Amino acid sequence: MNTFKTMALMAALVVLFVLIGSFWGRNGMIWALFLATFMNLIGYWFSDKIVLAMYRAQEVDEATAPMLYRTVRRLAERAEMPMPKVYVIPDASPNAFATGRNPQHAAVAATQGLLQLMNEEELEGVIAHELSHVGNRDILVSTIAATLAGAIMIFARMAQWGAIMGGGSRDDREGGSNPLALLFLAIFGSVAALMIQMAISRSREYQADASGANLSGNPRGLAHALGELQRATQRLPMNANPATAHMFIVNPFKGGGLMTLFSTHPPVEERIARLEKMAGPG
Repeated sequence: MNTFKTMALMAALVVLFVLIGSFWGRNGMIWALFLATFMNLIGYWFSDKIVLAMYRAQEVDEATAPMLYRTVRRLAERAEMPMPKVYVIPDASPNAFATGRNPQHAAVAATQGLLQLMNEEELEGVIAHELSHVGNRDILVSTIAATLAGAIMIFARMAQWGAIMGGGSRDDREGGSNPLALLFLAIFGSVAALMIQMAISRSREYQADASGANLSGNPRGLAHALGELQRATQRLPMNANPATAHMFIVNPFKGGGLMTLFSTHPPVEERIARLEKMAGPG
């Protein structure tokens, strides 16, 4: 179901891109897509190195982080994927993420706060969730979504300035298009692209929860971990870069109110409820 939702949302991004492009002209579409593709390909190939350096993550082995390393190795073997590199982030706020364009180039990173907070059962749930992101190729999915959304936003900005300056593409001016309509479409397109991209991210989180619960064989372990992480993050939010917020297992910022509408993560309460349903009575 979550896979179907992701495909439908990706299709919506394509339709939105074509719709805005029809008001601006083919050349504008090509340039916007080219720029967005170029920027996101760099992110796709080098995202692991960039984000690990951003958070000063240090690679560890079994001697320096025994429980974390053993948990990653055990679950990677169970998932029949190569052993990813393991990192610890020097941050007291509990959180974790996985990165890498495929299982052969994967890395799992956990904060010091997470290692101090989680027991072994909860840690296994968190790591299973993160390895599921790798196995589900979520970095590729998010890169494609970011490329389309980025192209729409570039495109919309071009249309916005064109409307302000009194036109659009040459075809628009000759056809007498309405600058106000073009301005509205540009603003609407940017917001819609952002919302669709966030919806894709939320759908992938639900999928990683389900896959991670199956991998660990213990949905309640992940459910308990999510509850602990939610409470701890509210007390001690992470000083994270907003551009990387979607990578973490829970939103690293102190959420609530209107900001939940723009969150890259689904509500933790809903995620826990789904995992409890998977676990069944008992």
